[in-house]
Amino acid sequence: MKKIQILIIEDNDDIRESTAEILELANYEVLQASNGRIGVELAGTHLPDLILCDIMMPELDGYGVLYLLNKNENTAATPFIFLTAKAERLDMRKGMEMGADDYLTKPFDDVELMNAIESRLSKKEKQQHFYSQSLEKLSALFSNTSGLQELEKIIAARKVRAIKKKQIVYYEGDNVSGVYLVMQGKVKTFKLSEDGRELLTGMYGHEEYFGITSLLLNAPYTETAEAMEDSTVCMLPKDLMEDLLHRYPDVARQFIEILSNNLQEKEEQLLQLAYHSVRKRMAEVLARLCKQEQEGPELTLRISRDNLAAMAGMATETVSRILSDFKDEGIIERKGSQIVILDQIRLQQMKN
Repeated sequence: MKKIQILIIEDNDDIRESTAEILELANYEVLQASNGRIGVELAGTHLPDLILCDIMMPELDGYGVLYLLNKNENTAATPFIFLTAKAERLDMRKGMEMGADDYLTKPFDDVELMNAIESRLSKKEKQQHFYSQSLEKLSALFSNTSGLQELEKIIAARKVRAIKKKQIVYYEGDNVSGVYLVMQGKVKTFKLSEDGRELLTGMYGHEEYFGITSLLLNAPYTETAEAMEDSTVCMLPKDLMEDLLHRYPDVARQFIEILSNNLQEKEEQLLQLAYHSVRKRMAEVLARLCKQEQEGPELTLRISRDNLAAMAGMATETVSRILSDFKDEGIIERKGSQIVILDQIRLQQMKN
């Protein structure tokens, strides 16, 4: 059985060699690089299973290493852990937003090191499971199209990115980098009014895409995307997707269909904001969330008052008042930040 290979990129000889010794005792095969430039070369040549990399290094720092590895399709999906003595939140956030999977703050002990490595390798196996599930469902979406095989290659070659609750995927106005596929969790898109109020324009769950409009228009993102809960997403790069859409009209047609459905939902949302009472708008929002969950007669919605207000286009105080009315009428039940839907039939009747 082939040993798991780990690349350590660290300019401090003592730290690099002691870390390598620990990993070798744990039966890992270890490669060592004393600076970022050598590390990138070794990663491209040997394609290790995981990379440990310091941030502050001569010639090429850790951020530069991660940037170059992400540009190479052969190393873009390799689990990447930063080793850093800089514990400031801003530095750690920068690394995670660039695509790092985890970080270890020096000095770290043997247990912390092994736990971080085993956790990332385990998550990589789970990601492969997510890929297989995704491709099964994508086969239905792209049935009888020659583009399915190419799309499979794109997804399989990309790294699944873990994002924490409230972490931003992209901001309104950012240059379009590609289309995102939600593998697990939920992501919302929203716009801010001039007075700072948030209008939620979309919610995306398992196996749903977002960012399609900007890709097709080749324009900056028109909304901000944020994780509603701890999630994993896969980014399908702009250049690869554009090539796929140009070469396979059937695939382009399916993405246009997704876009059309999203547009129809937004048109309905605008009509509700313009003509429906706040009570009817809240009933419609809850009914829409129930449809997305696709559970039994009683289901639990995990959504904050702020997000409900953004979806319905009303103040959070109004949301609280209407939810209290619905609770008194036996339509819902409140459990902390969760909403238990007790009577979906009445909810549907109220929105119509």
